[in-house]
Amino acid sequence: MLTTSSIPSWNVQRLPGAEGRFFLVTGGNAGIGYFIAEQLSATGATVVLGSRNPAKAEAATASIRARVPGSRVRAVRLDLADLSSLETAVESLGVEHLDAVVHNAGVALDDPPRKETGDGHEIMFGTNHLGHFALTRWLMPLLSAAPAARVVTMGSFAAKSERLDLDDLQSRKEYRPKRTYGRSKLAQMYFAVELDRRLRAGGSTVASVVVHPGGALDALTPSRPPVHVRTTGARLSATPAALLVQGKHAGAWPAVRAVLDPAVRGGQLWGPRVFGLRGEPRREPLWSHLADPSVAARLWDASRDLTGVDLSANSG
Repeated sequence: MLTTSSIPSWNVQRLPGAEGRFFLVTGGNAGIGYFIAEQLSATGATVVLGSRNPAKAEAATASIRARVPGSRVRAVRLDLADLSSLETAVESLGVEHLDAVVHNAGVALDDPPRKETGDGHEIMFGTNHLGHFALTRWLMPLLSAAPAARVVTMGSFAAKSERLDLDDLQSRKEYRPKRTYGRSKLAQMYFAVELDRRLRAGGSTVASVVVHPGGALDALTPSRPPVHVRTTGARLSATPAALLVQGKHAGAWPAVRAVLDPAVRGGQLWGPRVFGLRGEPRREPLWSHLADPSVAARLWDASRDLTGVDLSANSG
């Protein structure tokens, strides 16, 4: 049983130093990913923003440099929807080792029409899950070269009520955007748990950790122009919601802790302290459906077949 007293103290406002370490944040140019990158930049680490949009990446790096003097932050072009581009993107990192990657980038569609990536995959499943699955294969040599690297996967509270349909991973039979999004995030979380299981079995020094941001709203997020601008009206209208949810700056906290805290272990799930929706990060029990190794193994095999990528602890 997890108890508050068994969890080491952690101060989201006073993070430990990480000089000399290298972190990659996918989707680090906006939303929660931006705040993960900003907070990690304050530790002295080199932080690389993976982004498919160079203009947005430049705006994000400029914002971080303005708020964190002396920060070592840069960007690389990374398009998770284009599987053939990922090996080259990893080569462009130009580092000999990588201490952590935060799999944060995600696509969410609200409009009904189903869309596909250039590789023919449903765009949310293809980007959120398959893209990160394939990216991890190309990153593994760099992660394995670090003393104790971490793969931190950003799940979603929306995945808690979902279940995978292993016979319709691409939502071809029935497509509903919110459900498909939730399932794509659930697939990511299954992947993260199964990845850690395989890393442990292979004797790897790399650990895989699952996190989720709880409820994170733009209207409760502090402004970072031009990356994010919050109007006074939006802030006031969202004030009642602050009792239950939080801003994206706080939604970043579980991922930041998973990267930096030496007490965090592979295979764990971390989220906000209050009802899993808001507050400082804490470890929570792995959701019961995520603990099913048969579903995770079948998803792994399907992901390997769909991407053409064979990911193992010794990928190199």
